[in-house]
Amino acid sequence: MKRKIATASLAALAASALPALAQEAAATAAETAAPVMDKGDVAWMMTASLLVLFMLIPGLALFYGGLVRAKNMLSILMQCTLIGAVVMVIWVVYGYSVTFGGGTSPYWGGFGKLFLAGVTPESMAATFSAGYVIPEYVFIVFQMTFAAITPALIIGAFAERVKFAGVLLFAALWVTFVYFPIAHMVWDPSGLIFGMGAIDFAGGTVVHINAGIAALVGSLVIGRRVGFGKENMAPHSMTLTLVGAAMLWVGWFGFNVGSNLEANGGAGLAMINTFVATAGAILAWSAIEAIQRGKASMLGAASGMVTGLVAVTPACGTIGPVGAIVLGAVASAICYFAVTVVKRAGGYDDSLDVFGIHGVGGIVGAVGTGILSAASLGGVRGDDYSIAAQTWIQVQAVAITIVWCAVISFVLYKVVQMTVGLRVDGESERQGLDLTAHGEVAYHS
Repeated sequence: MKRKIATASLAALAASALPALAQEAAATAAETAAPVMDKGDVAWMMTASLLVLFMLIPGLALFYGGLVRAKNMLSILMQCTLIGAVVMVIWVVYGYSVTFGGGTSPYWGGFGKLFLAGVTPESMAATFSAGYVIPEYVFIVFQMTFAAITPALIIGAFAERVKFAGVLLFAALWVTFVYFPIAHMVWDPSGLIFGMGAIDFAGGTVVHINAGIAALVGSLVIGRRVGFGKENMAPHSMTLTLVGAAMLWVGWFGFNVGSNLEANGGAGLAMINTFVATAGAILAWSAIEAIQRGKASMLGAASGMVTGLVAVTPACGTIGPVGAIVLGAVASAICYFAVTVVKRAGGYDDSLDVFGIHGVGGIVGAVGTGILSAASLGGVRGDDYSIAAQTWIQVQAVAITIVWCAVISFVLYKVVQMTVGLRVDGESERQGLDLTAHGEVAYHS
């Protein structure tokens, strides 16, 4: 009898629980269908944004600052700082809108979000994995840091000889007519290059090829430094250069790993690849230098470090760690040739080898992504992946970026040249831009 009562009680309890279970199941289904915001993802993306800012100031500023002569160090710090500030303001006013504003053009995002219209603390931006979101403000900030650092990379090509006003005007024009359209083409679902199926996980085309090509065009338009090839123009502080390079490496995890937009296994893959591609590139550059020159230099190791970071940027989310090591090493060999042989043969004065490292390294990385993403070579793409087909798509994406950037950058340099002017006079260049442009010096005797 007790057993029957107990059975009846359990049946009654189950019956009474059914509505609650049904409600819970319905709630779970609704949560599955609706976008989910994970606080861990949000916290990571905020951190990643700060890491990319760290790449610009102080990372890039000190890296470039140590590579120039002492009389021009403050000018580099000022240019990096002010370019960052100018682009951040532009990004909020119209940059985000024309890049990710919701337009369906393959070339730009429209004016739907001018001045961040319609963006609130509650508005969300979808991430790569279906069903997950982050606050749109966080996505805006993350992308803003990319936009801020890219034109600052360019200044290394014409360091020590360009007017401060000319640098700022060029940066403002360049992000508007070169960076924003390319970023839209590559990363917006309606973009031309996105639609082609090109892989650019963290900005090989958008950031590095873009900056490298603009740097090459700028060095040709502006011309060589006074005394180039005749006077000693060695870096004034390799210590600061290595400090800056190390900051770039640390900050690059925000750049690459943050581009996953979530803290998950994909982020872990990007993280290990950013470590080992850079290590492979450092070792390769130092080995090549030791074989060719008899000694491995600190400048070479720092150059290899940046080369590996550049090369793995488009590939870090789709290739395997062994492929990343190979990619970094191959990129170092090709970039070493570019900065030691091609530059000398071309006779152009790319002061800090922006084209040789960012431009060439970005091209190697973008094309290498198409090869090394295959599962047969350790990548994450499946059995139906065609190396030949994807590599051809990568080549087309690279070509579009080069042509767009080269043509428009040339026009913009000429516009700046005819308005505020590009180059300082010879006497100002000899005295140094710290004193003549900013009225201060980094070091007192």
